[in-house]
Amino acid sequence: MESLVYKESTIAFVTAAAQTCLLVEKANEYTREEWREQLLRLLPILYLRTRLVEEEEPMMEDEPQRFVTEEDYNYVLVGMRELLGSDDAYLDVFVDQGIYTDEVQTAYISEGLADIYQELKDLAAAFQTGEEPIMHDAVVVCKEAFEAHWGLKVLAVMRALHEVRVES
Repeated sequence: MESLVYKESTIAFVTAAAQTCLLVEKANEYTREEWREQLLRLLPILYLRTRLVEEEEPMMEDEPQRFVTEEDYNYVLVGMRELLGSDDAYLDVFVDQGIYTDEVQTAYISEGLADIYQELKDLAAAFQTGEEPIMHDAVVVCKEAFEAHWGLKVLAVMRALHEVRVES
């Protein structure tokens, strides 16, 4: 049986994850419009590639190591906030345990992307170890986190970016 790490769906997912991380890290190298367009092309691919990864059980008992530090997170967050400026904030409906409420809150594209980045960068760093059990469990944990929270963040950020693009 082929290892989860070397399946075509996993390789495509990790590639999309790495591309997303690079785009987030290098936000300051783009104009706002270029960066937004790149994200609007890449995020749907990331979402699809993640959905296509097969669900498996972890190989190791312990959770995979987390690599992204608070400094890393804040670095990308601030870079995206500066690039987005007034386009960063959007209104979102609060969801609690899958139930929509009437509560509307201000959300931020930069925060959503920073949260997504944290999950994806941990995955990418695990792959840099070259150790199959670590890579396998990183995929499993990242896929579970996608189902639990960051998949919704991808969709929310895409919607917000689309609205900004249409209004421009």
